[in-house]
Amino acid sequence: MIINKKELARAKVEKIKAGYSAYAETKEVTELVKKELAKLGIEVHIDQTELGSWFIPVKK
Repeated sequence: MIINKKELARAKVEKIKAGYSAYAETKEVTELVKKELAKLGIEVHIDQTELGSWFIPVKK
């Protein structure tokens, strides 16, 4: 099974936009999510570990 990392990152960004947290397992997906969130101006708290990164939306 081939997983498109860009599609995976977009799905995680959509989840964050809906107000939910998202988890990225790889550094590549983490970087794609960070770039997309920065482009959209969405503020999140990022909890990075050796196993992956959690993106938690900041509620204003």
